[in-house]
This record gives sequence, C-alpha cells and structure tokens, in this order.
Amino acid sequence: MEYSASVNKLSQPLVKTLLDNAGALRLGVEQLKNGCTIIDAGIKVPGGLEAGRIIAEICMGGLGKVSISQRAYTTNWPLSVNVHTSNPVLSCLGSQYAGWSLSQDKYFALGSGPARAMATKIKDEKKEPVEELYKELAYQDACETAVLVIENDAAPPVEIIEKVAKACGIPPKQLTIIVTPTSSLAGCVQVVSRVLEVAMHKAHALHFPLDNIIDGSGSAPICPPHPKFVKAMGRTNDAILFAGQVHLFVKGSDEAAQKLANDLPSSTSKDYGKPFAEIFKQYEYDFFKIDAMLFSPAVVIVTAVESGNSFRAGKLDNVLLDQSFGV
Repeated sequence: MEYSASVNKLSQPLVKTLLDNAGALRLGVEQLKNGCTIIDAGIKVPGGLEAGRIIAEICMGGLGKVSISQRAYTTNWPLSVNVHTSNPVLSCLGSQYAGWSLSQDKYFALGSGPARAMATKIKDEKKEPVEELYKELAYQDACETAVLVIENDAAPPVEIIEKVAKACGIPPKQLTIIVTPTSSLAGCVQVVSRVLEVAMHKAHALHFPLDNIIDGSGSAPICPPHPKFVKAMGRTNDAILFAGQVHLFVKGSDEAAQKLANDLPSSTSKDYGKPFAEIFKQYEYDFFKIDAMLFSPAVVIVTAVESGNSFRAGKLDNVLLDQSFGV
C-alpha cells in the first residue's frame, strides 16, 4: 500500500485554526522556553465541543471529516459525532490511533495524531519507526512541522517534549502538542470520534487485509463528561461499545465481508455486558487484562463493493448506554 499524503502537512491548517481562534474555542495556548507550542483543550480552560471536533480532524491527519449533529438513533442521547474518511487505513491507523506510549517518572500518556508517523528510534542512528505498525503500513511521514495529541489532565514534562521532537527529527519550536483531558468536552468528542478507528484496529487484529478497506464512516453519541477519570474514560468507551455504528466499504468476496461484519461488533467479546468502568475495575485497572476484542463499535455494516451486497451485525444497547451515562 503506497501513500503520498503527508498527514502532518494536511493537519497544519487545522492546527492554525485552533491557534487563530483559541479565544473563541476556549483554548489555552502556551509557548514553552524550548519553542514547543502547548494547546490546552480542557485543563485550565473550558474547551468545548467545537474544539474537540477540530482536534478529532487533526488526529485523523487532515484526511477525515468530523461533524456534530442531533440524531435520534439512541433513546436518550441525540448529540452525536459523525466521522468519515476515504483513506481509512492511513487516517485511522496511520494517524488517529493512540499508539505512541510516552512516560517520564510518574507521567504517562498515549500519543495519537500525525506526529506518530514521523517518529523514529534514533538509538545507534537506526531510524526505525517507533511503532511496528508503520512497517506494515509501509508509511513514514516527512514534514517540517509535527502535531501530537495527548489524552491527559496535565501537560507533558519537558523531557517528553524533547523526546517527541527528537524522534520526529524537528526542533521543539516546530512541534505542537494538544492536551485533551478525558473529563473535558473536547476530550469526550475527540475520543468518541475514534469510532471508525477502533473498527479499523479490530479489523487489523482480525487479519482482514487492510488494502481491501477502501472507505469508511462511523457515528456515536457524545457522552456527558465526568470529573472522575475512570468514569470519564469509561463513558467515552461505552459510547462506542454500546451505540457506535460503522459502515466499511471493502473489496473482496462476500464471504470475507460477511465474516468481517460478524466478527467486528463489541458484543462478540467475552467481556461485553457491563459499563467499561466496571470492567476496568474488575481487572484491577489493567488494560492488558481486558479482552482486546471488546474495543469495537456496537453495530457494523460491511459492503462488498464488487458484488453490491451488504452485511450487518451487532446491536445497539440503550440500557447499558444509559447505565454508563448516568441517567
């Protein structure tokens, strides 16, 4: 699979929109001594839905469109995020996926967004991608600027910032880091906007040929934020697990398309059946103990474009959604 697009270059106009309209979007902007720009989307400032929508498009490397609308497909939660991209592999896996693990002392965060595609291991000058996924995608971005999105309630320490800039091969002044706390409205929107990305990630885990996924869209209700991290994180996951809807357009046989549809929904997981915060607690707050097949949308439609046939599987669960969202 070959890509000519630069996700960092395509996302820069969106970053500029955040910076130029920070006041209206209720964002905080700080330039550090090393030149790195930090955009606060909910730590010391309110942030909001529109900020989260733009940040979600940044996460998708400028290759996806995100909108917010009122829809009636759930019983009690009409406010929804809608996502689509004609480059689902690069946009979702090559940019949006939170695959870069960053830690320094007690600070830990997962990095997502375009900067991931520039990051290399510099040790011994062997510039291998930080994430093995990029070897499979056969993609590495090159750009003069980079942007990384971090889901955390605090800005990263300078050591992490320097590490990110070095891995991307740029000076810190060419790096922008956007911080979106899970408890903020912007954080809720940008996480729920991963509804298509989690489907793509699970399709990859199921060994469906990525080259055969040619287009995709998704939607999910925007969850109400919660001040406690585990509850907030649980709600963002549950929006997708219990009410996320994804439509994939694929090449290949009807049999392969139908199998993908049947295997993708969250209800196929052995851990499905209770709000995510409860599952997380059950496994002693260890993500790695949770069944990886849980992380997927509630409902999936797969269209085999060569035959014109579509296959639908999964279910919407209003009861569990309401339980999670706190009705």
